[in-house]
Amino acid sequence: MIWEAGRVRVALLGPTEVVAEDGTPVDIGGARVRMLLARLALDPGRPVATGTLVDDLWGEQPPADATNALQSLVSRLRKVCPAVTLEPGGYRLGIAPDDVDVFRFERLRAAGRLAEALALWRGEALADVREAPFAQVAAARLDEARLTAEEDRFASGELDVAALTAMHEKHPLRERTAGLLMRALCARGRQSEALHVYAEVRRRLGDELGVDPSAELQDVHLAAVRGELGPRVVVDRLPVRLTSFVGRDDEMVQVAGLLTEARLVTLVGPGGAGKTRLATEVAARHHLHGKGRVWFAPLAGLRAAEDLAGAVLGAFDLSFGDPMRRTGDAMGRIVEVLAAGESLLVLDNCEHLVEAAAEFAGALLRRVPNLRVLATSREPLAIDGESLCPVGPLAVPNGQADVAGFGAVRLFLDRASAVKPGFRLDESTVEDVRQICRRLDGMPLALELAAARLRSMTVRQITERLDDRFRLLTSGSRTALPRQRTLRAVVEWSWDLLTEPERELARRLAVFPAGADLAAIEHVCHEDALYVLTSLVEKSIVDVTDQEEPRYRMLETIRVYAAEQLDTSGERAAMTERFRRYYRDLAGQWEPLTRTARQLEAITVFENENDNMVSALRGAIDDGDADLAAGLLGGMFWYWMVKGDNDRAAISVRDVLALGDQLPEDLFASFRVMQLIMSAVPGLPNTAEAAAVIEDCVRTGADQKYASLAIALPMLAFLSQNPGLARREVERAARSDDPWARAASSWAMSFILVDEGDLDAAEVARDRAYEQFVATGDRWGSAMTLGMKAAFVSHTGDNRAAIELYQRGLDVALELRSQDDAVQQHWRLAVEYARLGDHAAAEREVALAEQYVQAIGNDQMTILIGYAKAEVVLRAGRVAEARELNTRFRQAATKSSVLASFVTEWSAVLEARIAIAEADHAEAEARVATAIGTTSDRGDMPDLATVTELLAQVRHAQGRDDAARRLLALAQVTRGRIDLGDPGVRQLVAEIGEPESLPLTKSEALREIRSEAGVKS
Repeated sequence: MIWEAGRVRVALLGPTEVVAEDGTPVDIGGARVRMLLARLALDPGRPVATGTLVDDLWGEQPPADATNALQSLVSRLRKVCPAVTLEPGGYRLGIAPDDVDVFRFERLRAAGRLAEALALWRGEALADVREAPFAQVAAARLDEARLTAEEDRFASGELDVAALTAMHEKHPLRERTAGLLMRALCARGRQSEALHVYAEVRRRLGDELGVDPSAELQDVHLAAVRGELGPRVVVDRLPVRLTSFVGRDDEMVQVAGLLTEARLVTLVGPGGAGKTRLATEVAARHHLHGKGRVWFAPLAGLRAAEDLAGAVLGAFDLSFGDPMRRTGDAMGRIVEVLAAGESLLVLDNCEHLVEAAAEFAGALLRRVPNLRVLATSREPLAIDGESLCPVGPLAVPNGQADVAGFGAVRLFLDRASAVKPGFRLDESTVEDVRQICRRLDGMPLALELAAARLRSMTVRQITERLDDRFRLLTSGSRTALPRQRTLRAVVEWSWDLLTEPERELARRLAVFPAGADLAAIEHVCHEDALYVLTSLVEKSIVDVTDQEEPRYRMLETIRVYAAEQLDTSGERAAMTERFRRYYRDLAGQWEPLTRTARQLEAITVFENENDNMVSALRGAIDDGDADLAAGLLGGMFWYWMVKGDNDRAAISVRDVLALGDQLPEDLFASFRVMQLIMSAVPGLPNTAEAAAVIEDCVRTGADQKYASLAIALPMLAFLSQNPGLARREVERAARSDDPWARAASSWAMSFILVDEGDLDAAEVARDRAYEQFVATGDRWGSAMTLGMKAAFVSHTGDNRAAIELYQRGLDVALELRSQDDAVQQHWRLAVEYARLGDHAAAEREVALAEQYVQAIGNDQMTILIGYAKAEVVLRAGRVAEARELNTRFRQAATKSSVLASFVTEWSAVLEARIAIAEADHAEAEARVATAIGTTSDRGDMPDLATVTELLAQVRHAQGRDDAARRLLALAQVTRGRIDLGDPGVRQLVAEIGEPESLPLTKSEALREIRSEAGVKS
C-alpha cells in the first residue's frame, strides 16, 4: 500500500515495521530498503548526509556507483513512503521522534514509566537489519538500554525472582542483575541461594575476565551475609493518589531531569494547574522513594512563618518539645533526619509564605549537602541555585478534528468516566468536550470540577453554563483543602495574596480578551505598568509569551474573576472606552500598511490583536457607538480580506450597517459596496442598486479616502453586469496617486477584457497588475494575480507552466500566513497535476492540503478538500472511490451555511464526469444540464464554459459530433478559448477537430447552450 497522509509509526525494537494511522501495516519491501528506512528512522525529522548513508548501508564495500545506488533505494522507499525527502543536508524522514518506538521508549523510560517503555519491545532491536554496518552499534546501545530499564523496573518495584533468574542466566556476568537477584532471593528468605549466586559470579568474573566483583556487588554480598536484605516495607510519606495521573508526560521528564542537575527545583504556575500532583508523582518515581528517603510537607494550612519548621517536623512524624515556637531546635532535628543519607523534601504550596519558605529551603540546602528540595509555588522562591519548571494548562484542541490525544481532553475523559461510567468521546460529545477544555484553559482542577458535574448534568448543560463558571464548578472533593473545592476559592486564594497596586492592574487587564503588549497595557491600564506587571507574572496571575515583543495574558478563569473585580471597582466604563479607542487607533494606523512592503509586519500586528479588535468592535456595535464601530471595521476589513476571513467580515459589515444614519455617509456607502460584493456569490448584485451605491461612494468622496474601493468599485460594477460603469471606475482608479490603487485598476481591467473576449489584452493587464503589486510590496495582490494567470495558462494546454505559477502563489500564501489561500493553492496544484497526468503528485498535494487543514481545524476547508480529492482520484481512474467521496462531500456541504448553495452545481459536475467515465450517457447529460442551469443563472461564464465542454464530450460519446463541435465553439465564445489543459477536451479536439469561431455574443451563446442542454429559460 502507499504510505498516505496521516500519522504513521515506525517500530525498530524488533523486526522493522511501519503501521499507518488506522493500524494497517505498510509493506516496505526488500532488506536493503528496510535498512534505509531503519537508518533514517534513527534520525527522525533530521537530514542524514548522503555519505553517511552510503557508509551505514554498505560499509567498506559500497557499490561502484554508490550515489546512484542510494538514489535508487530512496526511490523505491518513496513509492510507499513519500515522507522521505531530499534536503540540502541529505535525505530526511519527515516524522516526529515520538512516532519511532526507539524514541518513545527513551521518553517513557526517562519519565519512569518503565512498564510502558518495555512493552514496546517485540524482540531484538533492529532484528531484521542487523547485517547493515550501522545496525550493530545501534542495536548494542538499544539492548543495553533495555537491560538497564528492566533492572530499573526491578530496582524500583517488585523483585521478581523468576524473571531476574532468567535475566541472570542470559547475562551471567552482569553484576547489577546478579545483585538484584540476590536481593530478591534474600527478601524471600533464600539467603543461601543468594550467596551461591554471588559465588558463581565471582568465579566466572575471575575465570573469564580476570577481575573481582565490583564494590557495589560486594556490598550486596556483605548485606546478605549480615542478614540485612530481608523483607522491608518502604514508608510512603506522600499524599495518597486516588486517581490516575494524566497529561503531564513532558513535565515529568523535565522535572526528573532538573532534579538530577539542581538541588532546588520549584514548580511554578497558577492555582489549579496540578503542581502538587505533579510534584507527588515525580517524588513517587524518584529513586530515593524506594529507599524511604522522601518527605512531603504541605504548607497551605500555615498562617505564620514561624510555624514552617514545625510543619516540616510534622511531616517527619517527629516532635521536639514545642516545635512551633522553638524553630532553632526544630531546624536541628530536621537537619539530623535529612543528613542521615540522600534525601528529597517536597515543600508544597509555598506562595503565601514565600519569603519564609525561601529562607527555610536555603538554610536546609546549605546545611544538608545530600538534600534536594522540590517546591511548589505560584511564584519562584528566588534563591541561588533554584531551577524553575513552569506548570501551565494542559494542551487543548484548537479546531483540530482529532482531539483525543490532547492532555486536557484525556484528563476530562478520565475523570468523566469515573463519575459517569460509559461516558466516551463520540460525535454527540466531542464538540462539548472541546469547548469545555478550551474555555477552561486546560486547567486540571477546573476540568476535574467540570467532570464531577456529570453526576447530575449532561455535558451539553455544562458547556452552556461555562459563562457562569464560578457557580457551576463547585463540586470538588470533600477531602480537598477548602481552597481546592471550588473554582472561585482557587482564584480567590491567589487574588488575596496580591498587593493593592497588583489588584488594580490585574482587574484592569480583564478588558483584554487576548492579552496585550506593554504599549497597550500602559495606554489603557496604567502609564507605568511594567514593574507591577512583572510582579503579576511572577505570581502566576499573568502569563507572558516568549516573543521578541512579549505579550501578557490571563487565563480565562482568572480574567473572569478579574472582570468581576473591575465591575465592583466602578472602573469598567472608563477602561472599556480606553480599550476600544486604543484599538480603533491601532487598526487605523496599520491598515494602510497591509497594502505595502510592510504587509507582513502589519499582518503580524493584526494577528496578535485580532481578538482584542473584534471584542472592541462587537462592544461598540452592541452599545450603538457608530463612530468607534465604523473606525474599527474600517481598520480591520482589509486584513480580513487578505486572510480570507470572509465570514467575519460579512457579519461585521452587516451589523455596522444596521447602525444606519448614525454612520458617516462615506463610510456607509463604502461598507455597502463591500456588502454587495460579498453577497455576489452565488448570485449577482442588482445592476441598479450596485450603480447607486457606487455613485454614493463618488459623491461622498469615499472613493478617494478608502484605497480598497479602487478594487471594490470596478469589481462591483463588473459583477452587476454593468461594463460601462466598470470601465469608468477602472479609469478613475488608474488616475489615482496611490500606486496600489493603480495596480488594482489593472487587475480589475483584466476581468473586463476577459469578459469582452480580448484575452491577449487581458494577459497584458494581468502582467501589468502583477508588476505593480510587486512594486508596492503587496503579496496578496501578487498571489491573486498569479492564480488568475495560472488558470488562463492552463487553458492554453501548458499545465506545467500553470503548476509553476500555482506553486509561486502557494509560496506567497504561506508567507502571508493566509490559511484559506494556502489550502486553495494546494487544491489547485492537485487538480492541475491530475490534469497533467501526474497522479502521484496530485495525491501528494491533496495529502498536504489535508494535513494543513487538519492542523488549522477548518471544517469548511475540510469539505472542499474532500471535493478536490474526489476529482483527483476520478482523473486517476478510481471511479468508485470518486463516487464515495462525492457522496461524502454532498452530505457534508449540505449542512454548511457557506457551501450549501454550491452543493447542487459542484456535485452535478462531478457526477457528470463519473457518468462519462462509466459511459452512462443519459446520466451524464442529466447531470450536465443541472450544472448548466445553475452556472448560467448566476452568469459565471468560465464555469459555464467548463460544463459546456462536458456536454460536448457527452454528445461525442452519443455519436453526435456536429453537436459536440458546436458546443466546443459555444464554450470558446463564453470563455474566449477552450480548455486545452483538460485531457478530456484535448482528446475531444484530437478526435473531432478545433472548434470554429462563431459570430455570437456571450448572451446569445448562453441561450443556445441552455437550449442544447434542455434547460428552460
